[in-house]
Amino acid sequence: MSIRRVAVTGIGVVSPFGDTFGEFWTGVAGGVSAIRPTTLVKEGTVRFPNAAEAAGFNALRHFDEKEASFLDRFAQFAAVAAREAVANSGLKIEEQLRERCAVVTGSSAGGQITKDENFHSLYALNGRVSPLTIPLVMDNAGASRISQEFGIRGPVYTVSTACSSSNHSIGQAFWMVRNGIVDAAIAGGSEAPFAPGFLKAWEAMRVVSPDTCRPFSLGRRGLILGEGAAMLVLEPLESARARGAQVWGEVAGFGMSSDAHHLTQPLAEGAALAMRNALGDAGIAAEAVGYINAHGTGTQANDATETQAIRAVFGTHSDRLLISSTKSMHGHALGAAGALEAAATLAALRGGLIPPTANFLEPDPHCDLDVVPNHSRLAEIEYALSNSFAFGGLNAVLVFRRA
Repeated sequence: MSIRRVAVTGIGVVSPFGDTFGEFWTGVAGGVSAIRPTTLVKEGTVRFPNAAEAAGFNALRHFDEKEASFLDRFAQFAAVAAREAVANSGLKIEEQLRERCAVVTGSSAGGQITKDENFHSLYALNGRVSPLTIPLVMDNAGASRISQEFGIRGPVYTVSTACSSSNHSIGQAFWMVRNGIVDAAIAGGSEAPFAPGFLKAWEAMRVVSPDTCRPFSLGRRGLILGEGAAMLVLEPLESARARGAQVWGEVAGFGMSSDAHHLTQPLAEGAALAMRNALGDAGIAAEAVGYINAHGTGTQANDATETQAIRAVFGTHSDRLLISSTKSMHGHALGAAGALEAAATLAALRGGLIPPTANFLEPDPHCDLDVVPNHSRLAEIEYALSNSFAFGGLNAVLVFRRA
């Protein structure tokens, strides 16, 4: 079976900037931070006051009341992003394609809001647990909803690998399209983590910033949690061209690795291996890459370790790379992070505009890279990486190529 080039023909996004890809890219390209005081949980619930919430999202704009009640917020995000991606692609998912189309989504936490509400009812109020709890909580609820909406009967599943979930899902969908297992795929991730119990767990880890997210900057104090979803439509480049579809870019390669080291402390060697595997899968030299959308969480350990890994892979070429962390604007959306960052990377390649690392104060000698501080930069780039490195030491890296 011949290897096919894989195009991205549709992108859909729900984010703290709004319910569309256009709003997301306008915010990110403009260097606008969507990190604000939290509104989705009661003030004082946790010690960190700020988050990147999709505060303007209203489920009843997208679903009727009964439909909305059958979907946790994270699954609502997934469905809305998928609708936009499919509409954006112009792909007709008709009978012949339905058995040859895949849906692969990523989510780290699944239906945390539903879980929290029902546990509160059970333990605090001595109440009952809803019979809908399990179908709303399950990580695959978003994928299943997308499958139902479009009548997709091919491979449909969800990957849950903490903060690498979306990159794993996009990478596996890419491989299926490239190898002819399916003829199209909807892939990405969604997350809605703003439930009090889940936030208390993050508070206990002491990695959330008390102010904002400053990746790679001296004075950074941790990550900021975010939420949302992004979905991509993948199809063979030849098919996309034949039907006159717009092409946002290509997925050119995918690499994975495990640190096999520690549950929460990153290892440069593991991250470097994933990047090397991605470059090898794409069949390109390290010097072909011009931009990296970094994992860049804003924690002391992650940013220094990622810098070390980049230098191990790219050597002296590291000094010519443009690198940014868009988490500085849309927050760390956990299992949806890689999908949001894939959308940003594709838009950056297509538009020739590299988004910045926002909230940057001053350089950290342990992060001695060009991190495009605070302001976007014009640059014509052919190949870019998008990095995701998760708790548990699970790493996933995508290679994108300009259309």
